[in-house]
Amino acid sequence: MRIFLSVASLKPGYGGPARSVPRLARALAEHGAEVGLWAADGSASDAAADHPHVRWLAGTVDEALATFGRADVIHDNGIWLPHNHRLAMLASRRGIPRIVSTRGMLEPWALRHKRCKKLIAWWLYQRHDLATARAYHVTSDAERKTIEAFGWSGQTLMIPNGVDLPDISGRSGCATSRTALFVGRLHPVKGLSVLLEAWSRAKPDGWTLRIVGPDEAGHQKTLESDVARLGLGRWIAFSGPLDGDALHHAYQDAALFILPSHTENFGMAVAEALAHELPVITTHGTPWSCVADESCGWWVVCDPGALAAAIGEAAALAPGDLHAMGARGRTMVARRFSWDTVASSFLDGYATVVRSLETRVS
Repeated sequence: MRIFLSVASLKPGYGGPARSVPRLARALAEHGAEVGLWAADGSASDAAADHPHVRWLAGTVDEALATFGRADVIHDNGIWLPHNHRLAMLASRRGIPRIVSTRGMLEPWALRHKRCKKLIAWWLYQRHDLATARAYHVTSDAERKTIEAFGWSGQTLMIPNGVDLPDISGRSGCATSRTALFVGRLHPVKGLSVLLEAWSRAKPDGWTLRIVGPDEAGHQKTLESDVARLGLGRWIAFSGPLDGDALHHAYQDAALFILPSHTENFGMAVAEALAHELPVITTHGTPWSCVADESCGWWVVCDPGALAAAIGEAAALAPGDLHAMGARGRTMVARRFSWDTVASSFLDGYATVVRSLETRVS
């Protein structure tokens, strides 16, 4: 099978899709698929191919499709942007089934962000583009229900992102650290202002909060103002964006992970933290109720009181108890989110979509 994967960017600051989409490309290739990977900002051309059956494509989307040649499936990651609309047009013209991962971009909180621009896009093209997709990929039941609320009644592939298990043999955080870690974009959707208010209420003795990620649209200034207003300067550190070994070491050196998002379709950083044996505090805006179900973290409403209570409970635990929670999380990730399983599920889903189109044509 020949699969054309597209994403807005592969730069680390773009967030979870910048890591999960190229990893999906490799996993699909390892299962025998021919994969073309294209990024709208040209960042795919900056990367080196690391699998003989993954082609990193450059140029416009028209040029990338021409370079790749015949595609059995177009899998587009994202909506709203001009290149997403262009892919929808090209797929329709060429009779190629298009599968869309909305990546949480239809959730109510996301729709309120840049609402006027999205209303214009909705009436110009997005409503039609949603209707002409052959299938949608979602990572949670909540995301599936959101798409259905927009009138979608066609095929939906519910498949989580995969997660690699890192080498944690050098992990020392569980024994010595009193650092809580956040990893993600510094953006209002991530709930960091709520987290800072919660931290000021909990005041966990001896703990610091490390915030890792790129500033988006100047939001870091707002957060720094919150830190000053709440008198948290001694306990909060902004580390900027980290990638590769530096990000791995940030996970290694922490004892707790917190993602206080208002909404997430998956929350790749939660999976990465669990894979690093970190217990997790996250919110009902994420699909990670399993951290509470499997006793590897806290899943609470996104408000300062609930987050403060969870932070207080975590900080009161002995290091060994925190480590045991993290170990349960790593075991869960290994069981539920292997890339081998995820790639097999996608290939089965792609094949079903292709067969359904062939049946309709015949």
